Amino acid sequence: MARDRSRGGVPGVPGATAAGRPGGGAAAAEHAYGEAERAAVYRAIRDRRDVRVGFRADPVPDDVLTRVLDAAHRAPSVGYSQPWDFIVVHDEDLRSRVHELVRVQRDEYARALPGARAQAFSGLKVEAILDTPVNVVVTVDPTRGGRHTLGRHAQPRTPGYSAALAVENLWLAARSEGLGVGWVSFFDERELARALDLPPHLEVVAYLCVGYVEDFPPEPELAMSGWARRRPLSWAVHRDHYGRRGLPGEDATSLLDETVGAITPLNQRALKEAEERQAAMTKPAGSLGVLEEVSVRLAGLAGECPPPVPEPAAVAVFAGDHGVHAQGVSGWPQEVTAQMVHNFLRGGAVVNAFAEQVGAEVTVVDVGVAADLPAVPGLLPRKIAHGTADFTQGPAMTRTQADYAVEAGIEAARDLVSAGNRCLITGDMGIGNTTPSAALIAAFTGADPAEVTGRGTGADDAMLERKIDVVRRALAANDIDTSDPVGVLAAVGGFEHAALTGFILGAAALRVPVLLDGVSAGAAAVVAAAIEPRALNACFAGHRSSEPGHAAALRHVGLRPLIDLEMRLGEGSGALLALPLLQGSVRALRDVATFGSAGVSERY
Repeated sequence: MARDRSRGGVPGVPGATAAGRPGGGAAAAEHAYGEAERAAVYRAIRDRRDVRVGFRADPVPDDVLTRVLDAAHRAPSVGYSQPWDFIVVHDEDLRSRVHELVRVQRDEYARALPGARAQAFSGLKVEAILDTPVNVVVTVDPTRGGRHTLGRHAQPRTPGYSAALAVENLWLAARSEGLGVGWVSFFDERELARALDLPPHLEVVAYLCVGYVEDFPPEPELAMSGWARRRPLSWAVHRDHYGRRGLPGEDATSLLDETVGAITPLNQRALKEAEERQAAMTKPAGSLGVLEEVSVRLAGLAGECPPPVPEPAAVAVFAGDHGVHAQGVSGWPQEVTAQMVHNFLRGGAVVNAFAEQVGAEVTVVDVGVAADLPAVPGLLPRKIAHGTADFTQGPAMTRTQADYAVEAGIEAARDLVSAGNRCLITGDMGIGNTTPSAALIAAFTGADPAEVTGRGTGADDAMLERKIDVVRRALAANDIDTSDPVGVLAAVGGFEHAALTGFILGAAALRVPVLLDGVSAGAAAVVAAAIEPRALNACFAGHRSSEPGHAAALRHVGLRPLIDLEMRLGEGSGALLALPLLQGSVRALRDVATFGSAGVSERY
């Protein structure tokens, strides 16, 4: 009878059967749990929450806590080493000392946040050390099991992974007992180890706050607050090799194809509602000029009116070097690319100053810097190669390299949006990159290279003529077929142009506005539009660069710049200055009263 019951579906698990697959036979179902038991397992996984608020003062009975710890102790471990220990903390003085350690680190973290993030963080409760009746610390002994622990020889970090599995077991068991668990991570690990009198060979894996709660939130608290978003399962599943996407039973696809397929038209209902609200607001029709069209398009992009204010915002500075630099197209040495990346990471560049002014986050993505860069916070290592090839001699990239760079941009967009950002801003860094920008724009617009090639970082007349000649030779040396946009990217683009293209497509697929900077972003927008024209629905031109190619690119894709200050720095600088205009357009649509609500007479 139990076997018959187990053939039913699993509530909350689409398509699941007793055998773990549709139509599974009796042999496959022999060891499966019954429907109720299986549903309970999946429910505990689905309903587990990182709880920080709403704890009750009720003590946790010893037998309940022992069951939870026993579940944690039954976690799998490499080589059956069981490298964990559990410290059960009731002592109020000790918890107060730990709370102070956490407060110091939390405040330090808050000071490092950009403006919009800092404001959001101020409303979050990040720990419940003093609110719960018991805290549990999970530690790891990386040496447990001795020298010949099975599996640790080739994978020396497995003890920490094993201890993390113990944490997960504890968490799921606690949820099944009606206990909330909150993971505290704001502490210096060695300071906490000293407070707990840990011997030096033990490391803290997790500090957990455990107790009964008034209720469990329907979604993770960080998701409900808008701090972060859940990444879809499809983003994390690959077939046979990394990059071949597809859930079981689905056809495998590339990240680019998956992203392009997710780009849909603007929501017509939201567009209409925004247009009607603009007409009803207490102002003359059209008096906000371009900002009215901006707010309407943002509503159509978001699918709601008014749309969310595009904050927090993040600028991704894609950095790469160019083989064409050898042709003398820049007066700056190529080493400056890496030097400027270090400057970005130290916070000393214009992009950092402008980002701080508008409360935006700065992330640097190394897609092709010619130097090796250190692993530091704020730098995403996505290097395809140490710079492109000289495209006057043939393609700048292989097709595979171009695909990888586009995917790096898509992934960057996904990561930043999953982290809670509601507006993406393009940035770029690469000595000599205005030359491939001009080549891309000339290729897609059909303009003469002399019309779209500019002085970049200050070329004199002779260097400008050389740049124009280089662009002409690049277009002649390569097979330019604009019906194959990625092929054109590979031929005459740069790693940062390809990544910016992916960044734009990724934002459009996620229906998040992307604020474009200068000529490199303009070139990428031209490529993105050639791949999928509807990607332009998410694009807003932050400014018009003094580079002639940028104006040509904006005309080609039909975007109107929000500001025009004759800038040509790059980095994301011009787009950052335009961010308040994008945000202001939404605030006006949301907050300005209508004639009817304000009791103001309309024109007759």
